[in-house]
Amino acid sequence: MAREWLRGYDGKQLRPDLVAGITLAAYILPSAIADASLAGLPPQAGLYACLFGGLIFWALCSSRHTAISVTSAISLLVGTSIGELSHGDAARHIALSMGTAVLVGVFGIAAWAARAGVVVNFVSETVLIGFKCGIAFVLAGTQIPKLFGFPGGEGGFWPRLAHILAHIGETHPVALALGVAALVVLIAGKVLLPGKPVALVVVAMGIAATSIFDLEARGVHVLGVVPQGLPPFGLPALTLGEFDSVLPIATACFLLAAVESSAIGRMFALKHGYRFDANRELLAIGGANLMSGLGHGFPISGGMSQSLVNESGGARSPMSSLISALILLLITVAFSGLLRDLPQPVLAAIVLAAVTGLVSPAALKRLWHFNRGEFAIAAVAFLGVLGQGILRGVLVGVVLSLLLLLRRASQPNVAELGRVRESSEFASITDDQPRTRVPGVLAARIDGALLYFNAERARDRLIELIASRREGISVAIIFLGTVPTIDLAGADMLIELRHALHARGIDVRFAGPHSRVREALVRAGLDSAAVHAFRTVADALPDC
Repeated sequence: MAREWLRGYDGKQLRPDLVAGITLAAYILPSAIADASLAGLPPQAGLYACLFGGLIFWALCSSRHTAISVTSAISLLVGTSIGELSHGDAARHIALSMGTAVLVGVFGIAAWAARAGVVVNFVSETVLIGFKCGIAFVLAGTQIPKLFGFPGGEGGFWPRLAHILAHIGETHPVALALGVAALVVLIAGKVLLPGKPVALVVVAMGIAATSIFDLEARGVHVLGVVPQGLPPFGLPALTLGEFDSVLPIATACFLLAAVESSAIGRMFALKHGYRFDANRELLAIGGANLMSGLGHGFPISGGMSQSLVNESGGARSPMSSLISALILLLITVAFSGLLRDLPQPVLAAIVLAAVTGLVSPAALKRLWHFNRGEFAIAAVAFLGVLGQGILRGVLVGVVLSLLLLLRRASQPNVAELGRVRESSEFASITDDQPRTRVPGVLAARIDGALLYFNAERARDRLIELIASRREGISVAIIFLGTVPTIDLAGADMLIELRHALHARGIDVRFAGPHSRVREALVRAGLDSAAVHAFRTVADALPDC
C-alpha cells in the first residue's frame, strides 16, 4: 500500500512522476468521454469514474505503473447490458451503472479478504485473445455510424452490421471527412509518437474546428454541455431487487477488471523488477470501483493503453496516478465547459483508434502455429462475443478457460522410461532420445496430479504400455515423484492396478512419491512398506 512505498520515496522521483501524471491525464481525458458514450452515459460519468477511482487506487495498488481508468470493453459491457434493463430511462441507466460499480467494488474487497488473487489466473490468455478481438469488432460496430454521421442501430453485432450496410447511403460527408482525418492523425500518432497525448491534440483541434467552420450548423453532432463541478456523493437510489438485477453484469465486469489489471501488473513488475501482489490489486480495484460508484461513475479497471502511457511518460511510482486524478479534478471543477463543442465523429475516431490495440495479429498468428486446438478456442470466444453479446461472451470465456484447464488436467502424461546410457538415471523414451529398456521391466512416470477425473485415463495408458512390450513383463515400476497430489480415486486406482497386475504375475513397485502422496496412499490402504521402499527407479529394479 501507499505507506510502504512512500517510506522510501525519493524526491528525485517526483519530477518524472509529475510529468507522467500530466501526460496520463491528457490521455485519459478524451478516452473517458468516449468510453462514457459507449456505456450509454453522459460524458461527465467517464470523468467522475476516472477521478474518484484514481483518488483511491494509487493508495492501495501493488503495481507502480498500472493506471486505473474506464476501458472500452467494460464500458461497452455496461452500455449493452444495462441498456436492456433501463429501457431508455437515462436516470435509471445512471443509477444502475453506479450500482454495478458499487457491486464490483464489494466483489474486489471481498476477493482481497478471501485472498483470491490466484483465481484470476483461471481465465486463460488464449480465451482473452479471442475475447478482445470480439470486443474490437463490437466496438467498431457501435462507432462507425457516428464516424459516418448517421444514427446507430440497436442490438448486438450482427443487427448493427446490417443497420450500417442498410444506411451507408445516409453518410454525412463533412462528419466523415472530420472523423477520418482525426482517425488518421491518431493512428499516425500511435506509430510515430507512441505514449504521447496525441488524442488530446485531436480533441483540441476538433473543438477548434467546430468554432471555426461552424460544424454544428453544418449538421455535425457535438458532445453538448458537460456539467461543471462535482456530483452528490452517495449510494444510487436502487432497491435490493435492482441491485440483484445487475449482479451478473457486475460479476462480468469484476472478472474483466481483475484479469486485465493483474495481467498488466504482472507485466510491469517483471519488466521493472519489483514484486506484484495480485491480492492487493484486487483491493485497489475494489476500492476504486466503490468510489466510482458512489461518485456517479461506472465500473473501471486497469487500462493497458493508459498504463503504457503512464510508464512511457516516466512514472516511477503510483504518485503519477494521484497527480493525474488531481488534474482531472481541476478540469471537472473548473474547465469542463470547454468540451461542449467536441464533434461526435472525433470521439468515434478516438474509440476506433483504441480498438486497434485490442486486435493482435501477431498473437493470433503465434496461437495458430503453437496449437490449432487453442486457436479454435480463441475463435469460439471471438464468435461468442459477436453472437451472444459481451456479457454472455465473458461467461463463455470463463467456461472455456475452465474446460481448457480440465481438459489438460484430465490427460496426465504417462511416459515410458529407459536407462540413460549405462548410468542409474532413467528418462523418457522418445524418438529423438532413445533410451535402453531393462529386460522384463516396465518403468513409467506419471506427470501431473492423479484425481478422480483422470485416474482411469492414467490406468489405461499404463496397461497399454505393458501390453505393447512383446517380451514378458515381471516388474512394473511406476515413478510418482512428478505427482504433486492424489485424491482417493487416484489412490484406489493405483491400489487396484497393483492387485490386478499381481494376479497376472507382475510385481508393481512405486518409486519416489512425495510425502503428501505417500501419506495419501497409506491412508487409502496401501502397505506402508510398499510406499516407502524405493526413492528412484534404479532403486526399484529387481536384483539380477
